[in-house]
Amino acid sequence: MKYIALIAVPGILLLQASGAIPLDSVGGSLVIGLAFVLAGLAVGIHEAWTKRRGVLGWIVNVVVSFFGMFVAATVAGPFVGILFGFANPGQTLMEAGGPMFSAALAAMMAIALLGAWGALRLVNRWRKP
Repeated sequence: MKYIALIAVPGILLLQASGAIPLDSVGGSLVIGLAFVLAGLAVGIHEAWTKRRGVLGWIVNVVVSFFGMFVAATVAGPFVGILFGFANPGQTLMEAGGPMFSAALAAMMAIALLGAWGALRLVNRWRKP
């Protein structure tokens, strides 16, 4: 699963560097959210594929990875915003842009992936061997 992180984190940074994330509208949040959703889907599919799950296992993996990703991103988002916001008081991360925004995006993607992986590990403890 580390390969997913090695693709997802630079992928979101590439989106930001290419200008695909609009900074002045709600479209930027939607692009970032879509990147998180695709990364969570990749985590769920990868775990279901490698563990050779059945149909119900695939469904559970995708739902659990989405849930873990959304909870981790929702809980950690304000903390990342506050932490990186101390460097530019009076500005949001999107207004500041540049390396600060890139670092915050990378941190949030890593946290979202950790949430998806953690939720899957928790559910795997309850499954039969």
